Amino acid sequence: MTTLERLYANLLEAYGPQGWWPVLDFAGTNPTKTGSVHGYHPGRYDFPRNERERFEICVGAILTQNTAWPNVEQALRRLKKAGRLTPNELLAIPLSELKVAIRPSGYYNVKAKKLLEFTRFYLSLHGRTPTRAELLEVWGVGPETADSIRLYAYGELEMVVDAYTRRFLSALRLAPPEASLEQVRAWCGRQLPPSVPAYQEFHALMVEHGKRCYSRKPYRDALFGAGAVNG
Repeated sequence: MTTLERLYANLLEAYGPQGWWPVLDFAGTNPTKTGSVHGYHPGRYDFPRNERERFEICVGAILTQNTAWPNVEQALRRLKKAGRLTPNELLAIPLSELKVAIRPSGYYNVKAKKLLEFTRFYLSLHGRTPTRAELLEVWGVGPETADSIRLYAYGELEMVVDAYTRRFLSALRLAPPEASLEQVRAWCGRQLPPSVPAYQEFHALMVEHGKRCYSRKPYRDALFGAGAVNG
């Protein structure tokens, strides 16, 4: 078992399955109650169940940039209530109305444009799974967003690494502080077994632990230390 596999096992034992990515029409609850409490599906990896949920996950991955998930959920619910949470309906909404609908997610002026760019790209796929390179060519889609879309919306084996992951691994001296997200992503991909459920859980667990212990400086690690990982 690699060091990261042991770390993953410790996180899973501490917090349990996270049930990411949440979807609006599923009645599940967040097992850790540290964010939204709706739409989670712990222990199930058959999401998205349809094309509507796939598009919703993609929209959520864009709206969650630089904001907390409860804010994104509000925006998604407003889009759904307005009947705009499908590709064609989203493209048909006036830009001013789209901005109002997604206002809770913050940065709504630029995010509205990002959503329109992505939606046009999404329709151009005609149901095909996009490559990571293709997603990164879409204006407004960076590596973390592209990887989230690939992993959660399409069930592709794509490691998602964010700032929480880098802080955590740096604190445990598993990654140098100056390592880029791409370098950390590549290292994590080599350390964990190639499994979509494992990749999904690892990312979600890293975020959960990060929210609890690495949201503010000085960072703390209440549950894990280098000894717990390496022992």
